[in-house]
Amino acid sequence: MRKLAHIINPFNADPASDLYTAQPITFASMLNAKEHAKKLVNVELWTAQFPEDRNMVKEGFLATRDLERSVLDLESFTKEMKLPLIDDIIRRLYEESDADYLIYTNVDIGVFPNFYTEINRFIDDGLDACIINRRRLPAHFTEVDQLDKIYLETGKKHPGFDCFVFHRDLFKDFQLAEICIGVPFIGITFSQNIFALAKKYKLFENEILTFHIGMEIFKKRAGRDYFKYNQKQFWITMNSPLKKHLSSNKIPYSKSILPIRLFRQGLQPSIPIRLVLRLELKRITSYFRKKK
Repeated sequence: MRKLAHIINPFNADPASDLYTAQPITFASMLNAKEHAKKLVNVELWTAQFPEDRNMVKEGFLATRDLERSVLDLESFTKEMKLPLIDDIIRRLYEESDADYLIYTNVDIGVFPNFYTEINRFIDDGLDACIINRRRLPAHFTEVDQLDKIYLETGKKHPGFDCFVFHRDLFKDFQLAEICIGVPFIGITFSQNIFALAKKYKLFENEILTFHIGMEIFKKRAGRDYFKYNQKQFWITMNSPLKKHLSSNKIPYSKSILPIRLFRQGLQPSIPIRLVLRLELKRITSYFRKKK
């Protein structure tokens, strides 16, 4: 039986934060989806956490070794936020689980009951990676006992990327630099690794498989200095050994004619237009070289 390993980063959220109510719903939804899938696929639920957050590891979840560093160990910020690095989280999952496919979602992303069975079906269809966009649900859902009502919701689309599924072998070539979670550029960086390295991936923009409580599209959680930090780390990854695998032909909507694909890519916040234009120039230059 195929094995999937899904990891999140739980923490002791401030009671005033929406993450305080979102996390228990996330935990419960993952456990429900695992139970729903048990006859078809073996699902491991994992957490990567700081030592002070071990109390957040719920029954039914496996804890990796504790995280040892945060973005605060690498840079100085106006407001200190102990944000972990995405590479540290995924590397722990890669090293401590032998699952065929690895899954990462933000801790405020819940899953519908058929989440793992559908991922298993996508893999059966030949995908070695996929990205699943969430559905935005009303903010009045704040309790675990509302899950049955949550499951009846279809919600609204969300453009950003926050759920990543990939074959474990792809991680060997991942370039994530020192990107921290909870700040823009994590989805952009993660997705570019998948676009560049996967043999066959798919972006699922309309499926009802994951959800986020709250209708907002963007939510500010960190200051401008964190944004600039992650932006710098993103461009480090784009100029790393990953660069040779980057191609405009691999980015979503690439089969559309140039004006349409640029328009659609420009509307997607997880596809940086500056990178797109750079890759398009490379594509055009390569085309004319072949014509000579």
